[in-house]
Amino acid sequence: MVIARVPRLAAPCIAIASMFMANVSVAQTTEISTEYLMTIHIPTDLAQEIDAGSVVYNFREGGWVEGPKIKGKLVAPGADWVEILPSGSSHLDVRSTIRTDDDALIYLHYGGVFSASEEAFERMLSGEVLTSDDLYCISTPTLRTSSEAYAWLNHVQGVGKVVEVKDGPDGYIRYDVFIVR
Repeated sequence: MVIARVPRLAAPCIAIASMFMANVSVAQTTEISTEYLMTIHIPTDLAQEIDAGSVVYNFREGGWVEGPKIKGKLVAPGADWVEILPSGSSHLDVRSTIRTDDDALIYLHYGGVFSASEEAFERMLSGEVLTSDDLYCISTPTLRTSSEAYAWLNHVQGVGKVVEVKDGPDGYIRYDVFIVR
């Protein structure tokens, strides 16, 4: 094992440099804009509780995507593997496939964060439809395809925001998805 030796003067130099850096102001250097890509509607089965921190929502038939440049259906298999954190927030891990109306296959994958107050979560569990006014749910979709018509999707990062979510036997989640520019 090799242990790097730091010269004796390194620590005082680092301390002096950090004093000057503390006064350096960092300004915003770029901007982010978005372009609407599509709306995704995902019908979900009842949750399968794996343990106290893991839940799986399998997707039912009837899912769809629609936007100015893409339209299609979600095809099996598809699911959301939810990791429930000690804080009460959840991390999403969603995977599915889109079959476009012109028969291209597009792999859809996204992570995300879901967070709701205890009161909003109870309303959702009782079957009430919640919106982005009731909870925080942001996703980060990426797409992959071999279709030449949709190859541009291989080169963009999406960001999604929940439109509606409903739990129960007729549950679903709907997102609006945007390309980050």
